[in-house]
Amino acid sequence: MCLAIPMRVTQIEGATAIVEVSGITRKVRIDLLSDVELGDFVLVHAGLAIAKIDTHEAEETLALLKGLTNEI
Repeated sequence: MCLAIPMRVTQIEGATAIVEVSGITRKVRIDLLSDVELGDFVLVHAGLAIAKIDTHEAEETLALLKGLTNEI
């Protein structure tokens, strides 16, 4: 089973982006997606943004994860 985490794009630098959730930032590849913009939520798995999702879906998913772990 794999888990992808919704993270918000805060910077874009060519084929990479800086993403953030709960104060944690990561540098991820965005090669797989063609239309990523600042402020977008992307699903991140193993250092790759694998899908773009809407804000409502991202917030719902993060709330569920927080309920499971109390850490996100």
